[in-house]
Amino acid sequence: MPADSNGYRPPLNDIRFVLDHLVDLQGLSKLEAFAHADPDTVAGLLEEFGRFTAEVLAPLDRVGDTVGARHDPATGAVTTAPGWIEAYRKYVDAGWGSVPFPPEYGGGGFPWLVSIAMQEMLQSSNLSFSLCALLTQGAIDALLDHGSETLRERFLRQMVSGTWTGTMNLTEPHAGSDVGALTTKATPVEGTDRWRLTGTKIFITYGEQDMTEQILHLVLARTPGSPPGTKGISLFLVPKFRVDEQGAPTSERNGVTCVSIEHKMGIHASPTCVLSYEDAEGWLVGPEHGGMRAMFTMMNNARLSVGLQGLAVAERAYQQAYAYACERQQGRAPGAPAGVSSPIIEHPDVRRMLLTIRATVEAMRGLIFLNAEMIDRSRQGADEAERTRGQEWADLLTPISKGWGTDMGMDMARLAVQVHGGMGFIEETGVAQRERDVRIAAIYEGTNGIQAMDLVGRKLPMRAGGLIGDLLSTMEGVTSALDGDLADLAEPYTAGVAALRDATDWLLANGLGDPVSALAGATPYLRLAGTVVGGWVMARQALAAREAAPAGDPDGFLAAKTATARFYVHQLLPAAAGLVPAVCAGGAELFAIDPGALASG
Repeated sequence: MPADSNGYRPPLNDIRFVLDHLVDLQGLSKLEAFAHADPDTVAGLLEEFGRFTAEVLAPLDRVGDTVGARHDPATGAVTTAPGWIEAYRKYVDAGWGSVPFPPEYGGGGFPWLVSIAMQEMLQSSNLSFSLCALLTQGAIDALLDHGSETLRERFLRQMVSGTWTGTMNLTEPHAGSDVGALTTKATPVEGTDRWRLTGTKIFITYGEQDMTEQILHLVLARTPGSPPGTKGISLFLVPKFRVDEQGAPTSERNGVTCVSIEHKMGIHASPTCVLSYEDAEGWLVGPEHGGMRAMFTMMNNARLSVGLQGLAVAERAYQQAYAYACERQQGRAPGAPAGVSSPIIEHPDVRRMLLTIRATVEAMRGLIFLNAEMIDRSRQGADEAERTRGQEWADLLTPISKGWGTDMGMDMARLAVQVHGGMGFIEETGVAQRERDVRIAAIYEGTNGIQAMDLVGRKLPMRAGGLIGDLLSTMEGVTSALDGDLADLAEPYTAGVAALRDATDWLLANGLGDPVSALAGATPYLRLAGTVVGGWVMARQALAAREAAPAGDPDGFLAAKTATARFYVHQLLPAAAGLVPAVCAGGAELFAIDPGALASG
């Protein structure tokens, strides 16, 4: 039966299929750090968390969109949407936010892969609510990797438990994505380990809220005499309320104020704050001028989680589109009796849109979950070789996960609106919220253009092209297994991988000597890479479904997996070849028109 068009049904079977067949959760559970995270235990945890997201968070999604967060200019206070405080309390009391973090700070010690599976359901059920946990995650990562033992002991347990939240303060009004242009100042307090910060930060997600007694801001700033650009940036921890020597909050407000919250296209219930710092007291995190390294620690996992937002919103949009297509009757489908009004799911074009969303969602899920597995192996691998391989693959896959994942999230949300026809344009239907909410994902945590430049400029040259060569060889190795009843997949699959190899070879041959041409082709290359890696995921999905079929398929689940994979490889993957000319075109055409002549008219 179709889901309620505004409800949410956690796709537990789909998630379990990826964990069992497309990534190696079983292998991770054999590592000492994850011995407690066997597949059955994880399945039980995900089932309980799925119930929480469906019953507690999903019902608040609509009111969050319509009411949003509210700011009091007189006090700077932010009131979250109705139900937020109670839902967050339940989230913390159940310990959901602590699942992937170290046990020594009160965490559950589960793999990041499990956290990503949980985050998918969290984001699908209520994207605005999920962003508070996402920013706290970044702050935890920064303190774990760069904070002193004193700071970790003083603050980490509260953030791991979720009783306190964290934020990332990077952007300033004049700087945008150019972090090196920031001007926030940090001055040491003589005779202490404290600093005082003054400046303005914008786009601070959950920079102010009424759900917790304390917020810990991770703030990039410049110290006296620091060199210009990114080399002069340091990272500081600044609490909302001043703390005593043990780290407990006092009643004294620190010098940080929420000046306003943004009026946004989507994610209305997530307060996006402008924060003003006036002699706000804080502590240095990591070495002075080590802010960029700490910033990338905060951002790298956040980039994967933002890529996941594309998947999560597309999954929710698919559920709404599918439910509507089953219920809405209009026109007579081919082969239907005369005079009958058919459910629109019987019309070929609607079926094409639904299958496009479904297949793309499954390809994204396989990619992003693999990315998370590689992060786990980079941290907890059995030996240095495994940890190095995990880090390299995570480095390579992250810009693809973020860039392609959020691009596809936008495209799939748009298709879900299209399935609804005119009703998709009506807010009461609910599906328009998906398109509005997901639009930001291609912008924050590094725009997708930045992801493309990172992929081409930093990741392709790794090991002189050896890393991307490993990925291509791995994908090419799947071709020989596409035989028997899957032999029809071999030709389009081979052509897709060949297109990616051709474009990669061109960039490796021309990119270092001609960076303008390389950067000009970066965005189509990222789209090409995502499309082909998605094809690899789906080819493996078809192989896994065939391998599992002898054990039985009473509800047709495995047959549907094969059919979806076949649709992707036959009908979506061929688009990859059409991107190669844009990758290899060079930059001359982009600069053939004088900037003044670009003006219309």
